[in-house]
Amino acid sequence: MKKDKMATRRETIRKMLQGAGFLGLGGLTWGAYIDEAKAVDIILRPPAAIPEEDFIKACTKCGACVTACPYDTLKLAIPGDNKPVGTPYFEPRDIPCEMCPDIPCVPVCPSGALDIDLVSSVNEEKTNRLDINKAKMGATIIDANTCVAFWGIQCDLCYRACPLMDEAISIKYERNERTGKHAFLKPVVNNEVCTGCGLCEKVCVTDIPAIKVLPRNIVLGEVGSHYIKGWDPDDENRLKKADDEKYNDDESNNKAMEYLNSDWKDLIDE
Repeated sequence: MKKDKMATRRETIRKMLQGAGFLGLGGLTWGAYIDEAKAVDIILRPPAAIPEEDFIKACTKCGACVTACPYDTLKLAIPGDNKPVGTPYFEPRDIPCEMCPDIPCVPVCPSGALDIDLVSSVNEEKTNRLDINKAKMGATIIDANTCVAFWGIQCDLCYRACPLMDEAISIKYERNERTGKHAFLKPVVNNEVCTGCGLCEKVCVTDIPAIKVLPRNIVLGEVGSHYIKGWDPDDENRLKKADDEKYNDDESNNKAMEYLNSDWKDLIDE
C-alpha cells in the first residue's frame, strides 16, 4: 500500500513538471507567434493591398490570393519568416510580380484586404476595368554606389525589364568625363508611376541588387497639407476649400496670448 502511495505521488509530481514544461514551451511558442504577428517588417503585399495596419486586421489568411497567382509569386508567411504568419507577401529578388492584366489575386480576396478599387480605372465606355498599372506594391530605390551603370559600365537591364519602360524607369544620358568618349546610362525611377512589381530588382546583375523595391511608407516621404503646388491647378484647388474655413480672430488671439503667458504663470507658481 505504501509503495502505491509513493508511486502515485511521484506520478503526480511528474505530471505537474510536465505541465509546467508544456506551459513554458507553449508560452515561448505563443510569444514568438505574437511577435511575428505584430512584426512591422519590410514586407511587400500583393497588388491592391490596403494600408498595412488595416491589412493585418482584414486579411483572413485564407490563401486565396496565393492560390490564384499563376506565377507562384505570392507566399503565405510561416513561423520563422519573421512576418505576420499566414499573410501573403512576395520577394522580388526571388519571384517578382508579373503584372497580370486580369490581376487574378485581387478579385478572389473575400475580406477586402485587397481592395479591387485600388487597381481599377474607368474606360472609354464609362465602366470600371482592372488596371494593374495603378498598383502600388512598393517603391523602388537605386544605390548609385553599387549600380554599375553609375560606374560607366553599360547596363540597362532594369530599364528594359520594367513593364512601364520610360515611365517608371527612364535612362539619363551623361558624358563620361573620365573616358571622354563614353556616356553614362543612369537609370532614374519615377515612383509616381512605379508599381513596385520588382522585375527590375530580379534582373539586377549585382550580387546584392543595386535596385530594390521596398514598402512605400519606408521609402517615400509625405509632404502633408501645409504646402501647395501653386503651379498645379488640381493642388491649388485646395486653397478654395481652405477659404471655407472661418476663424474667430478674437478666439485665436486669446489662445495665442494664453500660450505665450503660460510659461510665466508656471514660473510664478513655482
